[in-house]
Amino acid sequence: GNRFLSSLPSPQDEGEIVTFLTLNNIRDNPGAVKKKRRIGRGVGCSKGKTCGRGHKGQKARSGGGVKPTFEGGQTPFYKRVPKRGFRNIHAQPMTPINVGTLQDFVDMGRIVPPGPSDPPLTIPDFIKAGILTKSSVKHGVKLLAKGSDRFKTPLRMEVSRASKSAIDAVEEVGGEVVTVHYNRLALKALIKPHRFDIIPRRALPPPKMMPYYTNYDHRGYLSPEVQMRKVL
Repeated sequence: GNRFLSSLPSPQDEGEIVTFLTLNNIRDNPGAVKKKRRIGRGVGCSKGKTCGRGHKGQKARSGGGVKPTFEGGQTPFYKRVPKRGFRNIHAQPMTPINVGTLQDFVDMGRIVPPGPSDPPLTIPDFIKAGILTKSSVKHGVKLLAKGSDRFKTPLRMEVSRASKSAIDAVEEVGGEVVTVHYNRLALKALIKPHRFDIIPRRALPPPKMMPYYTNYDHRGYLSPEVQMRKVL
């Protein structure tokens, strides 16, 4: 056993040099960075004259080449497959807001339920509470019913549109929902009134949307029931 131990070299015999990594000797491993080949600098660089592009042609030109989807002139794949659907350029997507979210912000104290003589909650109130941002509201706000099982605070509010389930959830606890039409100008005046010297009059809904806002099932502000409620 002693003979085997005596045959092993000791660290003092090898003279091992221990180096510590410091800022002045930090560098890449050898071979980690390959030097870039300089082209177009004569025959010594092995890529002189035409720089490996060959003689003339589309791919030899500066900025030339074919696009990745080019298939040699045959009908490309995106033209061979059938097309389905379209993007509606007249769509007006609404920014959603759920009744459960309103209840959460009421519990946090960031939404104060309006009293009988106070005006109803509108889109600027939701923005001020932090539920929405000014930039997120492009065409209006739609009230949805997610979280209706925990909604318990009677709130009066005006939104652009509302689902039937959301209306039922709000009115079940004694609240009130009225859907109001805002075009782009009216919405901007509502959210950013400081940009207007004179607040413009709110435009009526276009003929296509008039049936929605005159229907009491949607709690439209032009329906006779809602109009009579304002008079009384």
